[in-house]
Amino acid sequence: MASVALAHLDPASRAAARGWSDLTIRNMFIVPTLVFLIVFNIFPLIYSLGYSFTNFAANRSEPWQFVGLQNYRELLSDDHIWSNFIITAKYVIVSVAGQMIVGFGLALLLNRSFPMKGLITTLLLLPMMMSAAVVGLFWQLLYSPSWGPINYVFGLGDFAWLSNPDSALYAVAITDVWMWSPFVMLLSLAGLSAVPQHLYEAAAIDRASWWYTFTRITLPLVSPILLIALIFRTMEAFKTFDIAYTMTTQPTAELIAIRLYKQAFQQWDTGKSCALAYIVLIMVLAITNLYVKYLNKVKER
Repeated sequence: MASVALAHLDPASRAAARGWSDLTIRNMFIVPTLVFLIVFNIFPLIYSLGYSFTNFAANRSEPWQFVGLQNYRELLSDDHIWSNFIITAKYVIVSVAGQMIVGFGLALLLNRSFPMKGLITTLLLLPMMMSAAVVGLFWQLLYSPSWGPINYVFGLGDFAWLSNPDSALYAVAITDVWMWSPFVMLLSLAGLSAVPQHLYEAAAIDRASWWYTFTRITLPLVSPILLIALIFRTMEAFKTFDIAYTMTTQPTAELIAIRLYKQAFQQWDTGKSCALAYIVLIMVLAITNLYVKYLNKVKER
């Protein structure tokens, strides 16, 4: 009978009837989350930070030695590492710019009523639900110089996209644009749906042009959410590994994440690879901080 009576109460009243305070309920969720965060996020961060100051190698049983800032000094004076950073910067600019243009363009097209809109939107979202390694292998087939459909459609003959040093990086960036433009489209659609319709109605009454309406109403109101999409995609593009690693072995497309992988698991220079990971982390945080400051300025306008 008691259980039947409790079933008719709301969750807070049921907890109170069982003798659970708000603090108890809150701790039931917060404590496991904190434990998970410390064990799987914070502890590995601190552990790897310690290794970055040593000559530790994971494939050797010899005791490691503390080397101070030597790993950081060697990395920052290595021209090869700076070459990887320049390649990554090119990739981030091309890839993220492409995603923002294509994603926002698709959102503008989808922000209106037409037949089968739901089905088309779902189909456009499919690429970002696929594994990055699968996408890389799929586009490797599309770029094939012997029978790939891309060369056939554009009449490029036997042009080798992925083995050409000049085109390999851009071929990978195009693949990343195809995979992640739907993410920008999804966020942009959310922003466009929040724009008050009475502003468009007022612009229509004033016979404002499409360009005037776009630059004075649509873009300013959607720009905060576009900046959020820009932050997410810049961080992810900076860490890109799977697609580039599966598609090409060209040195001109060796992103910093691939360099990090080779340092850690092919050369087994664990201490130096930890230091490189922290250099990358600091750079990503610095770029993100710039974006966030600009985002706050946009919100204050």
